[in-house]
Amino acid sequence: MDGTVAPQRRAKNLVRRLLAAGLALFVVAFLVAPPAQALALPTPNAFVTNLDLECFKTTPYQPPATTLKLRHLNPVLANQPNLQVTLGQREQLCVPVAKNNVIPPPGVLDFIRFVDLSCYRVTGPSLNLNLALRHLNPVLQNVPGIGVVLNVPQHLCVPVSKNGVVPAPDVVRLISHIDLLCYAHTPNPAMNVGLVLTQLNPVLTNQIPPSDARVTAARQLCVPVQKSGDDIPADVMNIVRWVDLEKFDITASTITPVSLTLKHLNPVLANLPAENAMVTGAVQLAVPVSKNGMIPPN
Repeated sequence: MDGTVAPQRRAKNLVRRLLAAGLALFVVAFLVAPPAQALALPTPNAFVTNLDLECFKTTPYQPPATTLKLRHLNPVLANQPNLQVTLGQREQLCVPVAKNNVIPPPGVLDFIRFVDLSCYRVTGPSLNLNLALRHLNPVLQNVPGIGVVLNVPQHLCVPVSKNGVVPAPDVVRLISHIDLLCYAHTPNPAMNVGLVLTQLNPVLTNQIPPSDARVTAARQLCVPVQKSGDDIPADVMNIVRWVDLEKFDITASTITPVSLTLKHLNPVLANLPAENAMVTGAVQLAVPVSKNGMIPPN
């Protein structure tokens, strides 16, 4: 009897020792394994020139009373006075797209595909400023530039996440500081160019198929601003200060409405409640431009 039990005990002890040794090796490997490599920030030029946003009309929503102090970031507008705005009704959600199947390069796409901006009605003083705009995106390089006079601000577009899908911290570190103040301008010349737009954000790629769009009148210039209380890291500031997007009206394919839950990413607005938004038809396309020959650096 004892002769049978002893080998069994020895076998069980051996199994336990092997399991313990295996677990120890797993723990050591876990503890000493190098962390996932941080995503390197793209250059200002690479990021801005590849940033195209399709702007969809949303169901109306009025956020809680929120007053913000803003200052201009782009060098061309750096001498303009600070201004104060109050968030009005949400009217648009602008989401990243590719034009004519030209996809941003991988190191840039990692960031751009999560640039979702919720746009709220605001008011403010007119700048009455003359600017020369030139297209930066390669697909539109042959489209002539335009001269405009900036008038009053109409929308403030701020970064949000959709349906709880929050990107990696390295990505949030950049995109959470993209705040754009959109100014009406005159004149409003038409581009009259047809494009195929493809969704880039993972929440929408399977919900909104690629669609044809006819780009018509230039409507607004959206320029980077900083909200009081928003501490922007220097390397991030060097990118977001160059994000100038011209919004053109578009005629686009009809879509099946998409229901989304939006949550603010910028620290200044992080305490605002989540918002329900029904995305309906596309109404505008925001494309990167330079102002007065000032091009984002490489």
